[in-house]
Amino acid sequence: LAEWPITLVLTGVAIAMIMIALDYFRRGSIVLSASVLLAAFLRLLLPDSDAGMLVVRSRKVDVLTLAVLGIGLTIFTFWVPAPS
Repeated sequence: LAEWPITLVLTGVAIAMIMIALDYFRRGSIVLSASVLLAAFLRLLLPDSDAGMLVVRSRKVDVLTLAVLGIGLTIFTFWVPAPS
């Protein structure tokens, strides 16, 4: 129960992977990018003691890295053309 932030994020990632495997590429990619942005948001708001395994480096580096990855995934999600 103490590691609820990483559990929440990884649950979102698992749901995204299942959606992508079931051929819902765009929806799954949106859920994946939302999970990464959720991790950035949680890392920004929670103190180090409550963030648990989301703490890797300093808060600034963690939030910046997760935010860039989340925004990049979101851009690529909408950049890739829909399958025909």
